[in-house]
Amino acid sequence: MARIVFKIFKFIFKWLFRLFLLAVVLVVILALCQDLLLRIYMEHRLRSQTGMDAEIGRVSLGWLEPQVEIQGLKIFNSAEYGGTPFVDIPEIHVEYDWAALARSELHLTLLRFNLGELDIVKNEAGRTNIFSPDLMRSSVQAAGAGVVGAAGLKEFRGQTGLSFTGIDALNVSVGTLKYVDLKNPANDRTRKIGLENVLVRNVRGPADLVGLTVLLDLRSGDFFTSLLGLKGGGKDLGILQQLF
Repeated sequence: MARIVFKIFKFIFKWLFRLFLLAVVLVVILALCQDLLLRIYMEHRLRSQTGMDAEIGRVSLGWLEPQVEIQGLKIFNSAEYGGTPFVDIPEIHVEYDWAALARSELHLTLLRFNLGELDIVKNEAGRTNIFSPDLMRSSVQAAGAGVVGAAGLKEFRGQTGLSFTGIDALNVSVGTLKYVDLKNPANDRTRKIGLENVLVRNVRGPADLVGLTVLLDLRSGDFFTSLLGLKGGGKDLGILQQLF
């Protein structure tokens, strides 16, 4: 009798273990499918909002931790600008506050933003991609940088129903700026910025980013003004303030 009971329990345990393994596999598959579908959706949204092709290497949405990570984000210029790269963003890492989200507030505890490369392109007609107002606005919003401006805050709330309450820690890296002249390649230029993990705390609005934009302005030198024919001091800083 004892042997029969033992066999029954052994049989039940074996099948419970198999069901457990199956459940684990299904969870992993579901997680992978979720990330895949999210990546496809985000690429579609970027294309529809910017009018430019977009590629994302990987999107990870934390199940157990309130965080989102985007890796290998690339946005390409339209055919008018040669289909050349526009931005290369190796990483966007976001950690947010669950409790604030439940109150319809977006409170980021950490935003790590790594801009690997930004390519400014002048087409054969003499127009420059980044200084097109519509393109600049949509591209910045798509990259997640336009939230802290006054207009961005209002638009963000209208689109999401969430109130942006700030970023506790903003970690920014900026790699390279490039200028590409499709009509005259002799004008092509490259500027290494080389900012790594610059930390800005308690970002609540544009005023909190002034130090960062000043630093970027100093690192970029006269990159914008000399290549694009702008006149007057502070133009580079004004451009950078629109981007950040």
